[in-house]
Amino acid sequence: MSLENLVGRTLEKIEPDASVINRLLTSAERNISDSHVMEISSENRFDAAYKAIMQLSNAALQANGYRTLTSKPGHHMTMIQVLSLTIELDKETVIVLDALRKQRNVADYSGHIVPASAVDECVKYAENLLHDVNYWLKENKPELVT
Repeated sequence: MSLENLVGRTLEKIEPDASVINRLLTSAERNISDSHVMEISSENRFDAAYKAIMQLSNAALQANGYRTLTSKPGHHMTMIQVLSLTIELDKETVIVLDALRKQRNVADYSGHIVPASAVDECVKYAENLLHDVNYWLKENKPELVT
């Protein structure tokens, strides 16, 4: 599978925009910071970390010249699953990130409580992904990072 194969089905081609990518990175950093606020619920901390994962996945995708078709279902899944193509993220990490996506869906759509262990895992993976995306951008697309 390649990103080009997904054009028209789940992705569209775009021109990478450094200002958008930098806003996504800044927002992800802010959400990671928010995920450490112990005075809010586990669900909100998890949501903040998960949102950072989505913003980072989106930044990686856009840096490669693509974005998801949000009118089609599954755009969160697509952004996570193509991380192996966008920043060469290892498949084991992609599997964990996808499991976190499923955990978020269960919590959002069924009201299940998010266990502290899931919050901690989501925060850790968001922080790691921030590092991985920043490193990939600096190595491969430095013109997009300020």
